[in-house]
Amino acid sequence: MTGSFSLPPAVAEPRLHVAQRSLRLLKTVPELAPRYAEHEKVLTLEHVAALPPLVKDDLNVALAHLRPKAEAGATWLFQSGGSTGAPKVGYAPTGFYMAGVYEQWRPLDRDDVFVNGWGAGRMWGAHFLAAAFADLSGCRVIALGSVTGDEYTDWLAFFASRGVTAIGGTPSVLRLWFAHARAAGVRLPALRKVLWLGEAWHSQLDEDIAAVAPNARRWGMFGSTETWVVGTNTPDCPADVFHPLPEQLVHAGPDELLDFTTLNPDMLNPVLCYQTGDAGRFVACACGRPGAAMRVLGRRDSVVQVRGLGLHVDDIIAQVEREPGVAQAQILITQRQERVSTVDVLLLAERDAVPDLAERIRKDLMSATFTISTTFPL
Repeated sequence: MTGSFSLPPAVAEPRLHVAQRSLRLLKTVPELAPRYAEHEKVLTLEHVAALPPLVKDDLNVALAHLRPKAEAGATWLFQSGGSTGAPKVGYAPTGFYMAGVYEQWRPLDRDDVFVNGWGAGRMWGAHFLAAAFADLSGCRVIALGSVTGDEYTDWLAFFASRGVTAIGGTPSVLRLWFAHARAAGVRLPALRKVLWLGEAWHSQLDEDIAAVAPNARRWGMFGSTETWVVGTNTPDCPADVFHPLPEQLVHAGPDELLDFTTLNPDMLNPVLCYQTGDAGRFVACACGRPGAAMRVLGRRDSVVQVRGLGLHVDDIIAQVEREPGVAQAQILITQRQERVSTVDVLLLAERDAVPDLAERIRKDLMSATFTISTTFPL
């Protein structure tokens, strides 16, 4: 049973007091307490494997009840999933747990000039996470965030003039940067490092990076808005293989669904056997680093990554099908070059539906859907 964990018992079990604390907290949540009634101790990996899985809706219920606070400094609130209605809230202390990441993974150093290209608004966490990591690395930082389509050329020229050596963002955002640079004939010879987090790597990026910045290599992080960073990889690792952090206990079930248990005593979210919807298995990494590495096989739930954000398909369909005049709804997602280009909501209308049904639903959906409205401009 313990062979399906990222850490051996001798390493994991002395730190399971953190999991025991998470269990104690979850037992105080009235809606979740019954499922944990028969679970009192988390002392061994066998105890962990016997716990019921926690999913996004469960964790949102727990966090709404617990409202955790950092022991020192600010408590940051970020979007923690959900496509419709108000954003679900996740919590993190200042620093965003990046000290543990920095201990294992050091793509940046003091000589780097790093462009932080993750979006910084609307309660998104990746920009601030990357900023905290850059602070630990001691590099120079250009806190850029998102830009509009007509700004790429000027910013790319600025990057070249400043000798930018590193850039970070979701693969879909990075794809825009390198595609614009390639189309404009811009070269970034000083760029050596491309940091990414938030979606699977795009193979088109390999071609575009080779044309724009032939000395650049990719450095990846894997995680979620609930677990924060779970694992990292280097240029010597396959793009879909990550080395879990020692403070993250990863379990691969018989169906290859991954679940995550935090061993970090500073973690505010009670992450205990938490399923993100990602599937994976443990492998030996081609980089040669000893220990179990995690190959991520993709998602096995109704969440679709759209330009770095999670689109909860079931939530949106449920909302649309509650509307008068709608018999059935379906979502059609179109990809071009491994990137989502359009999201269409298809309606089967009832006979007595009003003529403006589609337009009314579109307006209602876009005003109530945080993910779509912040990803696709109206």
